[in-house]
Amino acid sequence: MTSADGTFPAASRTQPLVDPFGRAISYVRVSVTDRCDFRCVYCMSEDMAFLPKADILSLEELDRLCSAFVRMGTRKLRLTGGEPLVRRNIMELVRSLGRHLRDGSLEELTVTTNGSQLAKYADDLRAAGVRRINVSIDTLDPDKFARITRWGRLPQVMEGLAAAKAAGLEVKINAVALKGVNDGEFDDMLRWCGAQGFDLTLIEVMPLGDIDGTGGGETRAEQFLSLSEVRRDLSKRWTLEDIDYRTGGPARYVRVKETGQRLGLITPLTHNFCESCNRVRITCTGTLYMCLGQEDAADLRAPLRASADDALLDQAIRAAIQRKPKGHDFVIDRRRAPSVGRHMSVTGG
Repeated sequence: MTSADGTFPAASRTQPLVDPFGRAISYVRVSVTDRCDFRCVYCMSEDMAFLPKADILSLEELDRLCSAFVRMGTRKLRLTGGEPLVRRNIMELVRSLGRHLRDGSLEELTVTTNGSQLAKYADDLRAAGVRRINVSIDTLDPDKFARITRWGRLPQVMEGLAAAKAAGLEVKINAVALKGVNDGEFDDMLRWCGAQGFDLTLIEVMPLGDIDGTGGGETRAEQFLSLSEVRRDLSKRWTLEDIDYRTGGPARYVRVKETGQRLGLITPLTHNFCESCNRVRITCTGTLYMCLGQEDAADLRAPLRASADDALLDQAIRAAIQRKPKGHDFVIDRRRAPSVGRHMSVTGG
């Protein structure tokens, strides 16, 4: 039951979601579209086939689905894509979900973006209750940026970052570590993030989906760069202090003493984070993936559309969480196909 303004009185909230290993599911990443105005080499093929509109959840359906998870104890929602800010009328959804922030049932509403639309939306995001965003930038070299993103322009993203800062949004830069592509730039990125007041998170490339012509290698094995090695190398020039800071996501953070900013490391291959996983992902079609590195999934679109009542939806969600595995099966191997066949853009970045 919701009140007239769509919020959840405390007495009406249902039992929280807990998986078979005792992990409470408090963080949901929701893809609002599979479309993007970039074609990043580690995320999707250049010639992607996108989903027909009828398969995509409406903004109202996305709101209802997110709200069901909030009712079950989700404290953090992250909107992803594709590129979430290219979804038509996306701010209607963001503003609507903001009601859960105002009534205290949701702790944080965040967005992961490529930054291309931030100049347009930064002020609106802040007004809707978003306080923190992740922006994906893998290089500060404009030519290399164009090669990695295929369609992206670095000056457009920099303009968006300036708008985000002016709006008062906290910014974290996400960079996928790509061997032979950006592995010589991490010092420059640390210095730039320090000067801008941004945190930086480095991410190991994940074996998701077949890729083509990357410019840095044509297989995941050729792209892969161990962040354990990266940290050892950075430690020769920077003072990296272990800290307890957590955002609810998989990154482990250190403080860069010279800049005062944080450096996060997401290491699904060299040091997986499955033991404390509190996350699930929902695609723009309403498919729930209990683990990024597994193919098992649950269809939430059917129960969502079957009834205006949430009983069937709640039942489907709870049944799916009981199938959440202990960990992923990611393996980087030249001789093997990607561990998971779907592209990152399909799952939700």
